[in-house]
Amino acid sequence: MVAYKLTPQPLSEQAAMRVLPDSRRSNDVDNSRGKHARVYILRGSKVTVPMENFVTISGCSSGGKSTLLAELRRRGFATIDEPGRRIVSEELKRGGRALPWVDAVAFARRAIEVSLADRASADVSERWVFFDRGLIDAAAALEHVTGEPVVQRLGLVYRYNKRVFLTPPWPAIYTLDQERRHGLAEAVAEYDHLIGVYSSLGYDIHA
Repeated sequence: MVAYKLTPQPLSEQAAMRVLPDSRRSNDVDNSRGKHARVYILRGSKVTVPMENFVTISGCSSGGKSTLLAELRRRGFATIDEPGRRIVSEELKRGGRALPWVDAVAFARRAIEVSLADRASADVSERWVFFDRGLIDAAAALEHVTGEPVVQRLGLVYRYNKRVFLTPPWPAIYTLDQERRHGLAEAVAEYDHLIGVYSSLGYDIHA
């Protein structure tokens, strides 16, 4: 029998590639944010890493996720901000290209890296940690634009609480801003795609 273990190491491009062995990262992706983060890289097998206290809140863009997370934070719960919004903000400030409307592949790969770092740095002693989107959403985006089978590869290993909450489309409050430039129709299509992705991974969807 072969023994498998989880080995902590600095999050880097090389580390991300061990999780995504068939993919290539864009040179435009800035790794500075993850240099000192720690992530558990699987050695030898896809060992499941369940975190029942990690809860994902996903769904349609501009569907009220940020408001919901803000209220949970106000009530004292641990929350993790959406990786995509943070990446877009950073890339716009530095004139980078890892933006969904410029280089969707680089953006998705960076979102996976940030999501892994978020998960590794989250306080596992908290009763609940709520994630605004996260790893599954990032993997779904990369698979959608490249065809790489990363949803199953990552989603079956890095597990969250089986109940995932998806905010449905809400046309009445849908807005565009500097960091959200896609229209409602595209947002609804993404929402429908995510329902299929989470269902394929065995999650109970609450919308």
